[in-house]
Amino acid sequence: MKISDKNLIKILKADGVGVLPSETLYGLMCLALSKKAVERVYKIRKRNPEKPCIILISEIADLKLFGVKLKDFEKKFLKKYWPGAVSVVLDCQKAKFSYLHRGTKTLAFRLPKYETLQKLISKTGPLLAPSANPEGLVPALTISEAKKYFGDEVDFYVNVGKLNKKPSTLVKIKDDEVEVLRQGSTKIKQ
Repeated sequence: MKISDKNLIKILKADGVGVLPSETLYGLMCLALSKKAVERVYKIRKRNPEKPCIILISEIADLKLFGVKLKDFEKKFLKKYWPGAVSVVLDCQKAKFSYLHRGTKTLAFRLPKYETLQKLISKTGPLLAPSANPEGLVPALTISEAKKYFGDEVDFYVNVGKLNKKPSTLVKIKDDEVEVLRQGSTKIKQ
């Protein structure tokens, strides 16, 4: 079944959850600003409730939605690596986002290079985007693999064929130092 962008946006805005491609892997995605949808993703994915997920944004200005204030070093780093397959852990102190940061008071954000996804996010708002697999299992590289994992627990699947890439590189910036937490598709030196 092919789903139109209009229907996709409608489903996501109604607290829907689905499997979508990013520039790296398929993700189990929902609106990051919908607590109800986020809790659904955690349940479907059987994700550790203490682990935050990566949030995809359509532009750097989206960080303001989460009360994130960038320091000069962070701005320079993001300008160099975004858009792209680099997820950056940033401070998010606001209690109202505890359903996202799970008590860590940090969130990982990525501005994807994949233009189709960027356009979708600009219409829906930021998307929570853990990889499409139950906790501890390998990420689904195809929609048929994702369907084996999730079946009809999700509202839609968007198929773009096999995605055989590494996950995003995950970094944390503290005191103007970059710490690589997970080396992924984009190489970054510490």
